[in-house]
Amino acid sequence: MDILRFATAGSVDDGKSTLIGRLLFDSKAIFEDQLAAVERTSRDRGEEGTNLALLTDGLRAEREQGITIDVAYRYFATPRRKFIIADTPGHVQYTRNMVTGASTADLAIVLVDARNGLTEQSRRHAFLTTLLRVPHLVLAVNKMDLVGYDQAVFERISEEFSSFATKLEIQDLTFIPISALHGDNVVERSANMPWYDGPSLLHHLEHVHIASDRNLIDVRFPVQYVIRPHASSNPDLHDYRGYAGQIAGGVLKPGDEVLHLPSGFATKIRAIEKAGKPVTEAFAPMSVTLLLDDDVDISRGDLICRPNNRPAAAQDIEGMVCWMSADRPLGPRSRLVVKHTTRTVKAIVTDLHYRIDVNTLHRDESAESLGLNEIGRIRMRLTQPVFADPYARNRLTGGMILIDEATNTTLGTVMITEAR
Repeated sequence: MDILRFATAGSVDDGKSTLIGRLLFDSKAIFEDQLAAVERTSRDRGEEGTNLALLTDGLRAEREQGITIDVAYRYFATPRRKFIIADTPGHVQYTRNMVTGASTADLAIVLVDARNGLTEQSRRHAFLTTLLRVPHLVLAVNKMDLVGYDQAVFERISEEFSSFATKLEIQDLTFIPISALHGDNVVERSANMPWYDGPSLLHHLEHVHIASDRNLIDVRFPVQYVIRPHASSNPDLHDYRGYAGQIAGGVLKPGDEVLHLPSGFATKIRAIEKAGKPVTEAFAPMSVTLLLDDDVDISRGDLICRPNNRPAAAQDIEGMVCWMSADRPLGPRSRLVVKHTTRTVKAIVTDLHYRIDVNTLHRDESAESLGLNEIGRIRMRLTQPVFADPYARNRLTGGMILIDEATNTTLGTVMITEAR
């Protein structure tokens, strides 16, 4: 059974947490004590029914304010598929949390309040999901019950978003009218909207095809840890040298010829282990240990790939950046620490090409810096090369995290467009 990771996004009070609560409730994925606690909290707050948003708003501050602040992860399963949900905040000041939740998602659900239509935050989140290369996008027009389940309202919002989406690179776009509060078109098809002939949201989530989304062509194995069990009393492990990490792309099998970067030394895979047991095949995103035929000087931050299919060993990086710091702006001459796969190097920003207005997608080439939650294109020079692909080709080897070298806090993310 495969796993679908999906993130919810959208403006404040568009019903993201309520939608997830409804999915969990109607698919029988919550325990009785959880439901009892939510019912009790709803009563204490003087609410008429059970507030399903409380199933995901776990922080005390979230429950008190009735908003989502942090990314809440929830897990559930149906007979067809397992799901990992990232419930992300809608407020502008928490856009960075939304980026965190969507960065690993296979699908994003952007909610829109049927009464309000597209808002600035709806557009911002739709743009971010395409920037983060989330392969599948669902525009869920929520609160249809408050507009009398009017088909014209749904079609108007769908057309408006379709017009905006022509400026974006969206691979797969689906429109679904729902009412998260009452469960219309969430798990079961709604009798209140006979004019809608598409699937319910859960049916779409169960059947959306994700197997071909991952890059199974370009073999990329960033080495995270070298396993040398020196203290072992087992004589069979005396010469054991394993290279552990998560496969970032491609398929690996014992006997495959591989290349080590940065040395350029070629060797073959002797064996592949997962959780200490041999496997005959490994692919992204599995975490495995590789054993090689030859003793190669390999350490954390190195990369294993195919001899005739290697990433760029790059020190000059062009990319789109989402800046997440309120304390310091990003501009030319900014010095940072860059984390790329398992390698960490220092960098300096050489150019800020432009800042993007997320509403109009206009490029402001006169911008001198980026502030909190702003997006732009930059060029960086690294002190050491990293083994990178364009983000459009591989989200793992094409993504970077920017870190403050003094405080070690995360400052931003970079989606690589060009590496050389």
